[in-house]
Amino acid sequence: MSREPASEPNKMGVLPIGKLLFTMALPMTISMLFQAFYNIVDSFFVAQLSQDAMNAVSLAFPMQSLLIAFSIGTGVGMSALISRSLGEKKPDKAREVAGTGIFLELLMAAVFCVFGLLFARTFFALQTKNETIIRYGGDYLTFVMGICFFLYAQVTLERLLQSVGRTDKSMLIQLSGAIVNIILDPLFIFGYAGFPRLEVKGAAVATVIGQAVATGVGILLNLKYNPDLKGAFRMVRFRRRIAADIYRIGLPSILMQSIGSVVNFCMNQILIGFTEAATAVYGAYFKLQSFIFMPIFGLNSAMLPIISYNYGAGLYDRVRQTYKLSITAAVGYMSLGTAAFLLIPGVLLGIFSPSQEMLDIGTRALRIISVHFPLAGFCIIAGSVCQAIGNPFHSLVISICRQVVVLLPAAYLLSLSGILDNVWYCFPLAEIVSFALSFFFLRKTVTGLRAQAQG
Repeated sequence: MSREPASEPNKMGVLPIGKLLFTMALPMTISMLFQAFYNIVDSFFVAQLSQDAMNAVSLAFPMQSLLIAFSIGTGVGMSALISRSLGEKKPDKAREVAGTGIFLELLMAAVFCVFGLLFARTFFALQTKNETIIRYGGDYLTFVMGICFFLYAQVTLERLLQSVGRTDKSMLIQLSGAIVNIILDPLFIFGYAGFPRLEVKGAAVATVIGQAVATGVGILLNLKYNPDLKGAFRMVRFRRRIAADIYRIGLPSILMQSIGSVVNFCMNQILIGFTEAATAVYGAYFKLQSFIFMPIFGLNSAMLPIISYNYGAGLYDRVRQTYKLSITAAVGYMSLGTAAFLLIPGVLLGIFSPSQEMLDIGTRALRIISVHFPLAGFCIIAGSVCQAIGNPFHSLVISICRQVVVLLPAAYLLSLSGILDNVWYCFPLAEIVSFALSFFFLRKTVTGLRAQAQG
């Protein structure tokens, strides 16, 4: 394989870290904020139909999260491995990684497509006897999963650009899909301007069309602005060794989000035992918290290739500068999110046309849950640092302890009190455990990094 350096040095290895992280994170943060805005708008229109419609989308969330988990997780592994290969001056290996990653994404899209077409309605029937929710949810999830090829293609194309530091182009992919989705949502949901009135299914149709547009934009941008991976589309095939390396890095992300899907499913069952309004609140919370968490995921996506590249190039001091600055920014931003949830919960919930019951429950819930946001910011960055430099299963252990060992059992035990407000305390309790483990593993990883630098 060729090990010749590129004609121009990659900016991830030469720009000052502050400037580099800012320039790469800004477009990612903007695109993530826009994505969060789209999520809010999507639910805003659905909520105008009825609380059953809002509940249908809320109950679909765990399966959608599982769908996205496999795509994002594979993309994380592929992106980190490409960045590391480029840092090691191995462009041929980077292209092989890209080709293998594309193959794996397409394979998983086919699997989820079949599952969605066959079992979407069964998924809702397991959660509720409300026929309206089952009908709304079945229509929505069947369409979203049955045509998930475009979701997987969009994520893959975004990650290919992120892996070489072109986050501004990756941003354009997300923005194009989100804008189309927002425009089409009211047209398909309510049947405006001559479009068919599809109600909740209309939100799914708008989503898939937006993903298709984003895929087209992503193909064009990769062909024009990604010379580092030129020829990767002609190398799409399965390579067992590379696939194993991709999932060694990406599997923790898949498992963490998959565990989250199971936990959300179980949380919905606990909450619906109190009142259906509680599951609507839970769904609204996840839409609202995306405004807080999505920018941190954008920062995270920018940080990951920087750390992977510099780790592969042996520039350990740049690795340390990157994660320290990222942690500071994440904790600061998440603190602002906590302030917003504490001060104006009623205003935030008003977006979803809530009933008085939903508003009363949600106001208390948002205030209780949001106190853990700053700790979560630290944990997100710390877990990704471990993933990027060779300790991917640390973040998996943290996620299992947080969600399976603490959050879900705590939610169940607190529900036995018969007081709904007590259930929400499971979130800050779980985050305290997550923070302690994240701090321990990050310190362990940093110690190993320091030893490598000195050796």
